[in-house]
Amino acid sequence: MTIDLEPVRTGTEHVGDLTIGFRETGAPSGRPVVLLHGLGSSAATWDAFAASVAETGGHAIALDARGHGASSRPGDYSLELMTGDLLAFLDRRGLDRVDLVGHSMGGHVAHLFAAGHPERVRRLVVEEAAPPPHTPPATPLPEPPAEPPAPVDYDWALVAPIYRELRTPDPRWWALLPTINAPALVVAGGPASIVSQDRIRMLAEALPDARLVEIDAGHRVHRDAPAAFADAVVPFLS
Repeated sequence: MTIDLEPVRTGTEHVGDLTIGFRETGAPSGRPVVLLHGLGSSAATWDAFAASVAETGGHAIALDARGHGASSRPGDYSLELMTGDLLAFLDRRGLDRVDLVGHSMGGHVAHLFAAGHPERVRRLVVEEAAPPPHTPPATPLPEPPAEPPAPVDYDWALVAPIYRELRTPDPRWWALLPTINAPALVVAGGPASIVSQDRIRMLAEALPDARLVEIDAGHRVHRDAPAAFADAVVPFLS
């Protein structure tokens, strides 16, 4: 039997000098659930999960981060700028309070936003986003190459600055986490993941009101184990 997904509506919003692409699923009157993808991905990665959100009365809005998908490629990239883009988009759409779901890079944007704008976040889901290490690695990690090893459909210029932020010890990250007051669900991908599961567990422990769930699917849980991801996340949001 084939299960039809909810229809996806695509569009763009102009926020300042940027264009932000988005994909939305479900009735606009539903509970707003904003979905933030990881580095090198796009809003389309959330289509299956967005359908699950819509089926339970939610209004899923998946954004293309700057440099990705239908969004602008301004050449200037940081997690702080992406957090500002999210705020500008929500203001533009008149969304005062939302649920936030972020994967990897999007998970970092989500928890930075929840710390900076606690009144705007009802519930927070962070998938496979390990904060930077407390201390530098024993062996310096290599910088990404100046040019992509193969064609990519996003702005390669964003890779180096984002990698640098996530690899550089910065006490600010860990100091912010205890200030997040939204109930949180932290999703870990288990031993097959490419990110530190220890730091993901530390993230969950640092949040004041968080629960950790491990789904043994690797780094892209929502893509590679969609049913298990939806079973864990949708009831938490509902």
